[in-house]
Amino acid sequence: MSDHSDKPKFPSTMSTGAPAVSDRFSLSVGADGPIVLSDVHFLEQMAHFNREKTIERQPHAKGSGAFGTFETTEDVSRFTKAALFQKGAQTEMLARFSTVAGEQGSPDTWRDVRGFSLKFYTSEGNYDLVGNNTPIFFVRDPMKFPHFIRSQKRLPDSGLRDNHMQWDFWTLNPESAHQVTYLLGPRGLPRTWRHMNGYGSHTYMWVNEDGDRFWVKYHFHTNQGMKFFTDEEASLMSGRDADFHRRDLFDAIAKGDFPSWEMSVQVMPYEDAKTYRINPFDLTKVWPHADYPLIKVGRMTLNRNPENFHAQIEQAAFSPGNTVPGIGLSPDKMLQGRAFAYNDAQRNRIGANFHQLPVNRPKVPVNTYMFGGPMEYLHTGSAPVYAPNSANRPWSDEQGRVDNGWQADGDMVRSAYTLRPGDDDFSQPGTMVREVFSEAEREALVNTVAGSLSGGVREPVLSRAFDYWKSIDAGIGARIEEKVRAGAAPQPAEGMGEG
Repeated sequence: MSDHSDKPKFPSTMSTGAPAVSDRFSLSVGADGPIVLSDVHFLEQMAHFNREKTIERQPHAKGSGAFGTFETTEDVSRFTKAALFQKGAQTEMLARFSTVAGEQGSPDTWRDVRGFSLKFYTSEGNYDLVGNNTPIFFVRDPMKFPHFIRSQKRLPDSGLRDNHMQWDFWTLNPESAHQVTYLLGPRGLPRTWRHMNGYGSHTYMWVNEDGDRFWVKYHFHTNQGMKFFTDEEASLMSGRDADFHRRDLFDAIAKGDFPSWEMSVQVMPYEDAKTYRINPFDLTKVWPHADYPLIKVGRMTLNRNPENFHAQIEQAAFSPGNTVPGIGLSPDKMLQGRAFAYNDAQRNRIGANFHQLPVNRPKVPVNTYMFGGPMEYLHTGSAPVYAPNSANRPWSDEQGRVDNGWQADGDMVRSAYTLRPGDDDFSQPGTMVREVFSEAEREALVNTVAGSLSGGVREPVLSRAFDYWKSIDAGIGARIEEKVRAGAAPQPAEGMGEG
């Protein structure tokens, strides 16, 4: 909704509020002569037009979203003191869904991971939960993240997408196996955003009123039921309607069909993390539900479409570093890297004061010592801009142990995580293939992978890819190699294998 409640006195105005004489004709020397530099209205319109596109996200450029509410229906106060997760609390929120690799104009039905980003406007400040429709990710060290994203983008010479480049990165980083299996399996092509689950993916910390700490993983299960496209259906839809997912969500909400998700958490006692058989902070792993069952928390419902896509969706800024009391981060290296990178990306994309935009502004008063910068319009007047000060402007001064921290000690090193008994890269994707997928889904997986590998993947990457899949499951790997070697693989659909 516009911040301006009064109707303008003229049909249209300049940005200053003065009347705009004409929105159809520029000022020229005679009807056939050149336009003049003194046509300030034309210059303002054109200069703004040249700048009206915000820099697109890198990644997660193509997406959309909607507003709604989150209601906590269960008592989880024994785990967290966060106000939004106290039973009966209702919190206004924003959700944004997206693809990862495609640009703004790319089809949103390509095979790709989907972003599942949530902003909760809580009574204690904004809480952002920035996840995906998958419970794991491709890499576990943030140093690899920009390299991974570049491998899923475009070649530097031709500007084309390239399956060889994707598989080169994946096979040289076997930790990707779990996510690649998920992506190329049946859940890699959601039919709509409404019909997919969402996950926080990372491990987070919850802290209760007594200071007890817990590790948690977030799960959002769709109440619409999970539904998926086949490769053929998705390929056809990408040609018919490049905005199918965006349109589906908007139209459903517009007609009152409000999608909802049940939120649950897995909770691990703080001390368990020290001896659990897999590293609980490894983003490429899931926690077996037999060890840590789901605990229901509440329901998320999306019931309001944006009124202005650019202002409320394109300029929406999310960061997993935005937490509130009762919620903290974890030793997950990827999470720690994202906690910096996401807000920094918004500073580059939107500007230093992106947090002052209405869609990003918290619903509670703000007293921050960040000041100045382009487009600052929420300011503190003549109050001191430093702390401590003698003018009674308050500042924070807590010292000592923090309630959402953890113990860490050791030399500074550049190293992978210390391996635990269950920390190999291929066991969990192998279990997914053998115990979660049906035989029909395994056959579809073979066809999808073989199609992607037949789309220009060359040696030595091709042989590495066969070994990669044989490490996940010997039988599936052999079937993939046989199909590719025989030239019997279907041609990959557009966007195949995007990460």
